[in-house]
Amino acid sequence: MGRKIAVIGGGAAGMTAAIWASRSGAAVDIYEKNDRVGKKILSTGNGRCNFSNEVMGACFYHGSGAALADRILSQFDVPRTKAFFSSLGMRIKDRDGYLYPASDQASTVLDLLRYELARKGVEVHTGEAVRDLSYDGKQEKFLVSGMRARGCYDAVILACGGCAAPNTGSDGDGFRLAEQFGHRIVTPVPALAALRCKEKFYKQVAGVRCDAKLTLFLEGKPVRVERGELQLTDYGISGIPTFQISGFAARALQEGKQVVVKISFLPDFYEESGRAFFETRLREHGEDSMEIFLTGLVNKKINQLLLKLAGIRESERAENVPAEAFQRLRKLYCGLETEVVGTNGFEKAQVSAGGVDCSEVTETLMSKRQKNLYFAGEILDIDGLCGGYNLQWAWSSGAVAGREAAK
Repeated sequence: MGRKIAVIGGGAAGMTAAIWASRSGAAVDIYEKNDRVGKKILSTGNGRCNFSNEVMGACFYHGSGAALADRILSQFDVPRTKAFFSSLGMRIKDRDGYLYPASDQASTVLDLLRYELARKGVEVHTGEAVRDLSYDGKQEKFLVSGMRARGCYDAVILACGGCAAPNTGSDGDGFRLAEQFGHRIVTPVPALAALRCKEKFYKQVAGVRCDAKLTLFLEGKPVRVERGELQLTDYGISGIPTFQISGFAARALQEGKQVVVKISFLPDFYEESGRAFFETRLREHGEDSMEIFLTGLVNKKINQLLLKLAGIRESERAENVPAEAFQRLRKLYCGLETEVVGTNGFEKAQVSAGGVDCSEVTETLMSKRQKNLYFAGEILDIDGLCGGYNLQWAWSSGAVAGREAAK
């Protein structure tokens, strides 16, 4: 007779853990506080579910468990993930290495996971927030008590998520359960989130999207460079390159550090090439007003903002602009500095950075403090970049935890 396992949390990691535990011969119960499982999956990839990426490695993950992530990913890698979903019946679409269901519907991923849970006889208890989790040392059993359901188990997998998107059930409740067994929690901060900036000029360019290069400075030192489509909002910056640096920024702010982002609106130019570009343009179009001179360079609203910051009138002829003012303008195009004062909160973040300290977890994702207590997914202090990395972590950690817990 197989072991009896409780999975607390019915998200991506929890469902995967339950499937692999049941495939390994265990009897599995899922406790999910929402009225249905997998609610957060439906919002991933703008509803299309970018579930993995062909380019994978530890460099795409952060937190105390970045090295652990590499070892877990090697046990359940991208080819195994593709084979897993293919075995469930899903056709896969590859967009430059970004993997999606061929249907372009996140609901496909969720439905196939739900169908497999049913096929394997996993008992799913929805509307069941776990109120109490304890361990009986004499019987070597865990006691799980939900709102109505309760049970006695040989092993427990905590897959409750982090703090991001609390409306989907990830409200940090799993950290309370982990702390009951002596685990240290690295304070969660929002990651893959927009950044709020100190300057008041963003309202002038709100809604503009453009190709840009962002350099993140912490206490004056450059620590991260990202390029992609920048979205300017009325409070600061958003878009993929912003999301990629947001976890670092949020952690630094939490530690009281100064956070500055330098925005290059001409990401293909370095300082010398940028200077040469403007000098050539000035020779060829010096007789034009600055409004006309800058037309076609970047979005018109950005041109207007940078002229204002440089102290140059739109009507002024380019050849009459003082050299110092022109130099200020060029530097703004190649490196507008903005001070970050905050991030959007957990309710608008895609993931949270922080969680159970991974130094207290084995390479099989079992607790070093409590035998037969396992972890999977975002509850651990591991977070990935945009591009399918966080869902791959959910599949990999869920599969490993499920298989190991069933042994």
